[in-house]
Amino acid sequence: MKIFVAGATGAIGRLLIAQLLAQGHNVVALTRSLEKAQTLAEQGVESAIADVFDADAVKAAINSAQPEVVIEQLTSLPKTYTGESMGAAAALNTRIRREGGANVLAAAQAAGVRRYLRQSIAFWAVPGTGLADEETPLAFDASPAVAGDILTVTEIERRLLENPNIEGIALRYGFFYGPGTWFAPDGDVAKQVRQQQFPIVGNGKGVWSWLHIEDAAIATVAAVERGNPGIYLITDDRPLEVRVWLRAYAQWLKAPPPPQVSVEDALLLSGADAVYYGTQMRGASNAKAKRELNFQPRPLEWMVNTPAAHAS
Repeated sequence: MKIFVAGATGAIGRLLIAQLLAQGHNVVALTRSLEKAQTLAEQGVESAIADVFDADAVKAAINSAQPEVVIEQLTSLPKTYTGESMGAAAALNTRIRREGGANVLAAAQAAGVRRYLRQSIAFWAVPGTGLADEETPLAFDASPAVAGDILTVTEIERRLLENPNIEGIALRYGFFYGPGTWFAPDGDVAKQVRQQQFPIVGNGKGVWSWLHIEDAAIATVAAVERGNPGIYLITDDRPLEVRVWLRAYAQWLKAPPPPQVSVEDALLLSGADAVYYGTQMRGASNAKAKRELNFQPRPLEWMVNTPAAHAS
């Protein structure tokens, strides 16, 4: 198939393109940089140069490419994973997902694209017991930044999934780890853990759902080829409480054990979002993706051979 990828040069985009090419697909990648276009050309990928905020340029690019499928992986996230850096990046990240994504979707529809996949988020289901699935409501009354992002996610998913003229698929990914991510051994979270700047908050019972970034790319290709319209939670098999995964992660990095802070201190030092992530986050079930996409995620790498992993 001929596939147009918006957001092709990010951490997942690069791996996604490699997987699409390996499966024999013809890929056109959107970029606004001539330098990145040259890099894509070296991979054997045709590029379309346009700014996602320029609706006419995006429309021309997709119309020229005439793809069967569009994959939207548009984000603008910082190199560092801190409350300050995430807050500073929030406005542009929201704009690129809402406005940039709207331009790509409108252009795809105008060009008669049959199928459209977009990136979404797996770990914002309403808190509760057990694992969330695709039908579980989202946590609209969560902490401020989380609630704001949930409104954005809801808007962009609805815009796609309620469009009668296109087969829309929302891929809700778990927390990325692996090369080029915050959780890679050379990533920002690893640095914070080594410096004991990433604590367990309160009881540490917030449950995180993980996803190797290469598995994200593999699942996306599977959804392109055989996914049904709708939502898929794309996560690994073992959602974990912070108090479990963070201790194992520190051991894997050969770092000191993570400190533990009270909810009250975390509210003062890091804010309500850090408390939500640390104590209330709900894990996600990947059963639908495994059933319909034959998704087979790898185990979380630092939970395989560390004493903390076996203790859990």
